[in-house]
Amino acid sequence: MKQKEILLNTQQINEYLDEVGESHISTSFDTPMRADAFDLSDEEKIEIIEGHFKAIMETLGLDLSDDSLKGTPRRVAKMYVKEVFRGLNPQNKPHARLFSNKYDYNEMIVEKDITFYSYCEHHFVPIYGKAHVAYISSGKIIGLSKINRIVQYFAQRPQVQERLTVQVAEEMKKALQTEHVGVVMDATHLCVASRGVGDTSSKTGTAYFSGKFKEENTKKEFLNYINVS
Repeated sequence: MKQKEILLNTQQINEYLDEVGESHISTSFDTPMRADAFDLSDEEKIEIIEGHFKAIMETLGLDLSDDSLKGTPRRVAKMYVKEVFRGLNPQNKPHARLFSNKYDYNEMIVEKDITFYSYCEHHFVPIYGKAHVAYISSGKIIGLSKINRIVQYFAQRPQVQERLTVQVAEEMKKALQTEHVGVVMDATHLCVASRGVGDTSSKTGTAYFSGKFKEENTKKEFLNYINVS
C-alpha cells in the first residue's frame, strides 16, 4: 500500500472516530473493557496515570514547580481510580440485599430524582443529571438506598447516557428477578455545554421500559409521577 493511501485511510478513520464522538454514539451496551483490566492494583494504576497526566500538563506548557500545580497529577490519578471511575471495578459493585414483600404490595415502587455524576467517554468531561427508577415486585423488594448505589456504580465510569440507562435497568431486573422495571434519565452533558456547540440549556433524556412498564397505562403512571414536583 502506498504512503498516500495509508495517509488517506488514517484520515478517514480519524474522521469516522470524530463523528462517533461528536454524535455521542454508543457502540456497545457493555462498558468496553480489556481482558487484563484488573491485572494492576489501584496503587499501580494511580502511579502510571500520575506520570501520564504530568506529561500532559507539561506538554500544555504548565509549570509543575508551582505549589498550586505540583500535586495535580497525583490528585487527578487518585480521583480517576478511587472516585469518578471506581465503577469500572466489579469489586465496588453494591450488594443488593433483598427483603420479602410481606405486605404483598403489587404496585410500582419509585425512587426519583437520584442525582448522578458520570463522565462522557468521548471527551472525558462530566455528565450530570437525575435518574428515576421504578419496579414492580415479583416477591422481593430492595432497600431504597441500594437503588441509588446501583445508579452511582454504573455512573462512575466513562459512559454514554443510553448505555448507563440500560445498565441500571438490567441490573435492577437481575437483582430483583423481575421484568417489570422502568428507568428514565435526564442529564446535562458538558461535552455539549462547555465545548463544541456550546449549548448550556439543553438536556438529554433516555428511558428504558420492560415488562408491565411497556403497557401504556403503567408507563403513563410512572412518567406522571416523576413529573410531579
